[in-house]
Amino acid sequence: MRIEARGMSWGVPGKTIVRDVDLVVEAGETVGMIGPNGSGKSSLLRCLAGLRAPTAGVVRYDGADIATWQARTRARHAAFVEQSAETESDLCVAEVAMLGRTAFRSRWRAPDATDRAIVMAALERLDLGPLADRPWKQLSGGERQRAHLARALAQRPWALLLDEPTNHLDVRHQLELMDLVAGTGQTVVIVLHDLTLAARYCDRLVLMRDGTIVADGPAEDVLTASSLREVFEVDAEISPDQDGYLSVRYRGASRKGNEQVTR
Repeated sequence: MRIEARGMSWGVPGKTIVRDVDLVVEAGETVGMIGPNGSGKSSLLRCLAGLRAPTAGVVRYDGADIATWQARTRARHAAFVEQSAETESDLCVAEVAMLGRTAFRSRWRAPDATDRAIVMAALERLDLGPLADRPWKQLSGGERQRAHLARALAQRPWALLLDEPTNHLDVRHQLELMDLVAGTGQTVVIVLHDLTLAARYCDRLVLMRDGTIVADGPAEDVLTASSLREVFEVDAEISPDQDGYLSVRYRGASRKGNEQVTR
C-alpha cells in the first residue's frame, strides 16, 4: 500500500508541531523516521495513521483520502503501535493480541477459529506463544511491547506504523523484531532513535527537525557527520561495518550543543 502526505501540517492552539510535510512511502518500502526529541516524528506518524486529523493538507492510502474513512476501514489498512503502549485492564497476552481482530468482527460476534489461529500465529512470530495466557500486569516492558506488535500483526494490515517499537527490548529482541518488520513485505513507517538500527533495516531514512523534513533518502545520504552535528548536536563518525551496513560511533556532544547548554 502506498502512503502519501501532501502539504500536511498539524498542531495545537498556538503551536504548529508538524509543518508542510510532503512524504511518499511506496508499497513494500520500509522508511525510518529519525530526529531529536520534539522534532515531530510521533505526531507525523499519528497523522499518517489517521489518529490525528491534519490542520492542513491530506493523507492518502493508495490515492484515497483517509479523512473520509471510518476508523474500522483505516484499521483494515494500517496498524499503529505507539511507544510504551499501556493496557489498564486485566487482559492476558492473547486477549491483547485479539484486539487486532476487532475491525474484522461485528460488535457482538465472538472471536472464531480463524481469529484465534491468526492471533496465535502472531504471538508465535514474536516468541510469545508460551505467554499467551499470562496476565498483562505480570509482563515486563519488553514483553508488553511485543504483545502490542502481535496485536498489530493480527490486524493483517497493508501497512505497519510503529513508534519506537524497540523501546524496552533487549538486544536480541530488538534484532528479531527488526528482522520481522523488515521482512513482512508490508509498507512500514517506523520511528527509531537507534541510528545504526535505522541504517541497517530501513530502505530510506527521513530526518526531521522542528516539525519539518530536512533530509530524505538512503542512509548514506542522510546520516552524515554534518547532519548529525547540525540536527542532533553530536559529533560522530559514520562508516560501514564488516557487513557493509552503516555504523554510527558517537564522540560526544558537539561544540554547538555545548554552547547552547551553557547560555
